[in-house]
Amino acid sequence: MKFRFIRNFIFIILLFLVLFSFAMFQGGFTSWFLFFSFLPIFLYQIALMFYPIKMWKVTRELSKQMIEAGDQVIVKISIRRKVPFPLYYCIFEEIFPETLNKLDLRQDKYKQMNNPNSINTVRQKKKILFPWFKREFTFTYPLTHLPRGEHVLSEVRIRTGDVFGLIKKDHTFQTVSHLTVFPYQRKLRMDEQARNLEQGVTSSQALNFKNTNVASGIREYMPGDRFSWIDWKQTARKNEVMTKEFEQEKSTDTLLILDSSYYPGFNELAFEATVELSLSFIDLFRKNGTYASLLTIGEETNFFPAKRFVQREAMERHLATVHPTGNKAFSLLLKEEFMRLNSQHLIIILTTNLDESLQETIKQLKMRKKRVHLIYIQAKQDLTPADQANIKHLTHINIAVSLLTEEQLTKDRIEVKSR
Repeated sequence: MKFRFIRNFIFIILLFLVLFSFAMFQGGFTSWFLFFSFLPIFLYQIALMFYPIKMWKVTRELSKQMIEAGDQVIVKISIRRKVPFPLYYCIFEEIFPETLNKLDLRQDKYKQMNNPNSINTVRQKKKILFPWFKREFTFTYPLTHLPRGEHVLSEVRIRTGDVFGLIKKDHTFQTVSHLTVFPYQRKLRMDEQARNLEQGVTSSQALNFKNTNVASGIREYMPGDRFSWIDWKQTARKNEVMTKEFEQEKSTDTLLILDSSYYPGFNELAFEATVELSLSFIDLFRKNGTYASLLTIGEETNFFPAKRFVQREAMERHLATVHPTGNKAFSLLLKEEFMRLNSQHLIIILTTNLDESLQETIKQLKMRKKRVHLIYIQAKQDLTPADQANIKHLTHINIAVSLLTEEQLTKDRIEVKSR
């Protein structure tokens, strides 16, 4: 940078000296006319060289800071400067983090599930403005098809110069903006046959978890509560919307287990589907009157017990940032978590890797009188005869297995059927 500054400075001075010498030795109207015609340009070039664009104030505003994967935000870049120095042009460039170099087309991204690299991209955004004497100027642009995760936009590069291209200046401004993109929530339907409750009570559907005949108390209304649960007398008395709280049936304890361990041949798109379905299951259970616990197993194990709406937000934020990590097999890590699985009646496992070791681990869970539902997600082209054999074996020993490929994931509604 310093070398370029010195080089340009010497070049302009030499050009000035050449014209001045020509006017002095040649004399005449034409020579001095050329010299004085160049003088304003010379002065502008010198002033531009010493003009500090790094003193500008650059800010970025996002239309939203929390969105769902596949959505878009409008980004507004504002520039303020104290001295209205004339500038012919300015090129603004947003420096995107690596986390944004992916595209999320929602269910359409699964059309190329056998090619996970299809979601990779290189985001670029450049804008040219002609500020001239303006003290303040702005520009906006849309940031579309945003991928899941927590993203930090921190740098804006500005370049400017003179008309002739003799002087070029650039500076990278630090302006930090945080953007949280939560997983895309899929429409999910889970069909199960009627089952008897654990303690010999009357039969009920697996997703109808609330005993809505016996109210055990009241509480404040939360998103997802049914309209029929509202206690109108207490609502009028407290001047707040209050809902009835019911006794929860014993057989409804549910645990979602997300396989977030890394393995060779890992399919990124298949993993995205497991994350989306995890959040969709959480909301599906909540809308039907219960709360499911969440356990993610990878290099780190994270457990979120079934609680009220506040805990759901913690689950959602965790699912926004979870990525496959570690080098230890998921089946071994799952065995280490056996003690934590004692209180759950229904266990739903979401994975993208079904091997014999995991098959044996699931069989051990089943022998402990657990209801286990395995959701295996993989590209249809990548399914092996070993996968088909493992699925057949688990189904034969009365373990519910749902195989989801791009055929199911590209639909608007995903149906998960369990025996």
